Formats: sequence, structure tokens, C-alpha cells
Amino acid sequence: MAAQAMESLAAPEVLDVALIGGGIMSATLGAMFARLQPDWSITLFERLDHLAAESSDPWNNAGTGHSGFCELNYMPDPDDPARAAEIARQFRLSREFWNTLGNQDFVTPTPHLDVVFGARDVDYLRARYKTMTALPAFEAMEFTEDPEQIAQWAPLLMDGREPGEPMAATRFEGGTDVDFGALTRLLVDGMKTTGTQVHLGQEVIKLRKEADVWSLTVRDRTTKRRHTVRARFVFVGAGGYSLKLLQRAGIREVDGYAVFPFGAQFLRTDNPDVVARHQAKVYSQAALGAPPMSVPHLDKRLVDGTESLLFGPYATFSTRLLKHGRLIDLFTTIRLRNIAVLLAAGLQNLSLVVYLLSQLVATRRRKFAELQRFYPSAAPADWTLIQAGQRAQVVKPHPGKVGELTFGTELVTAADGSIAGLLGASPGASTAPAIMADLLGRCFPARYPEWEPALRGLMPTLPPSNVEL
Repeated sequence: MAAQAMESLAAPEVLDVALIGGGIMSATLGAMFARLQPDWSITLFERLDHLAAESSDPWNNAGTGHSGFCELNYMPDPDDPARAAEIARQFRLSREFWNTLGNQDFVTPTPHLDVVFGARDVDYLRARYKTMTALPAFEAMEFTEDPEQIAQWAPLLMDGREPGEPMAATRFEGGTDVDFGALTRLLVDGMKTTGTQVHLGQEVIKLRKEADVWSLTVRDRTTKRRHTVRARFVFVGAGGYSLKLLQRAGIREVDGYAVFPFGAQFLRTDNPDVVARHQAKVYSQAALGAPPMSVPHLDKRLVDGTESLLFGPYATFSTRLLKHGRLIDLFTTIRLRNIAVLLAAGLQNLSLVVYLLSQLVATRRRKFAELQRFYPSAAPADWTLIQAGQRAQVVKPHPGKVGELTFGTELVTAADGSIAGLLGASPGASTAPAIMADLLGRCFPARYPEWEPALRGLMPTLPPSNVEL
């Protein structure tokens, strides 16, 4: 495999596109290029020996098709639906794009629910429901405070629960569970039909601009041999390694940027008697001080034909920036320009630090008690703790705060449009087509009008190019 890769990397002399990372982001952009410019030379480099092995792997994420219906962290103010509505719009573009692939085995219809406990959160959810259902995108959402109705929607929530506690739930029947690993592989298979080269076990370790092309130093992780590849355009979709590579490329747009890594664990059960009784993804409110992506949820999963339930996440910490990364990863991103930014962000998020410490020392018994808040009669013998993926959240310079920890997904593009990279996590994979359409507009402004009709054929509700995506 390595020898074949070394030979094929010698041609063409200059690639049109180099994609770094074998996950959903590179696969989505590559699939778009394959439709828009099938004559272009495109090569994808993945450092591991198989695709979608990091955040896109189905067991490294909860598989939620993030559409804004159940993610309470997207709408902390029950009167402001703007972010939830934008994510719903972007997810609609994703469904449109995926529909063009024909095979939809990677998507499983799964209702999305919210459940909250206590009078304050019930009031919040009621107000949120009223605000959201006034918008056409959310008008199909249902709301109830009736325990019997909740038991019909999600029986495990009420199994063994003591009566009397105020609780409420919303439900959107049109939610999804998505196997982003299967989707990634399907997209890459389509890219290969137009000539895209895929090289596994090949790690890009250096990027340097030479006149109007990029020079990439690529290391074979098996033989340790290095070779050079040149490309007119580079996309860095390397997850937690994206900032490190953009820093090495020397682009000013990431000056002062840093990352803060979070990991996650989930409790998983494959007990068919338990799994058969829960046909939904149920989200709730995050604990005090928890990062937004740590909202607890009980999820139905379908992966490789096997049904399971996941509950979590439980936050973990490591200086690795990828699950299969190195312990020194975080330190390789430290620069003089981002030290103050990191320190300021840390001081502003002391409650998050306390939360992470509490999670790191939490016993299995304590973790299981959080599951029983959702599913009171859960049996410990049915559940196994598994390690999920690693996320690198963005820390950005801020004019007033010095540094700010962010929890979204950010597309970074160089001023000349010759290189772009994706930083951050949620909602990430669920909105990849919208993000990549944005990238095409930013990095290829001269070509975008030519591509726009074809993009609109893939995503009919894509906004006009004069509207910010």
C-alpha cells in the first residue's frame, strides 16, 4: 500500500486540490468538487489506515443529525430561536445534498425529544416550544407535561420514576440518527469514480507556500519516508490537528488562535430488551459549568445493522488533539501570540475547569446515577463505558476579553483563498454541505457563479450567492 502510494504521488505535477483528513468534511468537499469539476486532479491524505476513524466514526459521536429541534444549548434564551433556526436551515441543505447520493442507509429516522425536570426548566421548555412553533421549520414540534404522554414517546424515561416531580417534553418525529462513518465512505467512493486519489497512512506534516502553489510534505507512517506534493488549493479537514497545520502553513488568519481539547465517554447497552423500548434521541439541560456539547442525552443508534443505546457524554481531558493522536499534541499548538489568549479564556471559564475536574474524578457509580436520572430502572449490568472521540474547541483572540473559548464550528480561509481549514466541533458534520458551499464561495469567487446552478441542483434551498450562508 505504501509503495503504491509513493509511486502515484509523483503525478500529476501540481494537484488542483489536496484534501487533508479522511473524515466527513474532506469527503463532503471532495464530493462537491467531483460534481462541479470532474476534470480536476484531487488527492485525499489520511494519516490513519482507514477513513472516518476519528470524529466521523459512528462510535466517536452520538450520531445525532443536528437540526436545532432537540439541542437546548443552541437556544439558551427561549425567546431567541435564531441559532436553532439557522442550524435547521443548514441541516435541510445536508438532507438535500445526501438525497442526491441515492443510497440512504446511513440515515435512520429517529424522533428527537427534549425532557426537563423541575418547575424552572419546565417553564423554559414551554416558552421555547411556543417560540419555535411560531416558525414554519418547527411547527411540527409537540409539547407535553403529561407523564403518560411522555411514557408513550419514550417509555424508559418513566420506567420506575417516582410520581410528582414536574417534568415536560417536546418531540419532533422527523429527527434522524446518522452514521457519519458510512456516509464518509459513500462520499469517498463517489469521488473515486471521477479519479480522486485516496492515500491512507500518509500524514501531512508541513505546508509551505511557493509562488502560487502549496508544497506539502507528506510522511508515510509505516516506512517513515517523506515525499513532497504540490497543490493549487488545500483544504485542512484534520479535526483536532487542523489548527496545528494551519499554523505551520503560516496564514495570518489563525494568529493568536489556540485550542482546548475535550474528550467524551458514553455508557452503551446492546441488550435487545432495553434497546427495543427506546426509539428516540432524548436531550436535556447541561449541568452547571458543563460545556454546551456535554448536554446529557439518551440515544438510539443503528450502526452496521446493530441497534444500541448510548447515554452521555461524560467529559474527559487529554492533551491529545485526536483520539489516535499524541500526548504532546496540545503543546505543539502553543505560540507566543496565543499564550495570553489561552490564559484569559481559562480564567473566564473557571466553572468549566471545576466541571472537568469533577468529571475526571467521577466514579462509575456516580456516572451511572446520571443515567438513572433519565432511566430510573436502568440495570448496571446492561451498560458498558466506552471512549468516544476527541474534540478541539477553538480559543480565539477577543478585543475586550483577550481570549474567548468558543463552542461552534469555524471555517478559516486565507486571504488569497488558496487554503482553508475547519476548526471546532458542534454542529460540524451535520452541517458539512452548508459549510463547504460557504467555502466554495469564499475561496473561488470567480468560479462560484459558474458552479452555483449545479450546487442549487444538489441543494435546492441554497441561498443566492449574494446572501451570507
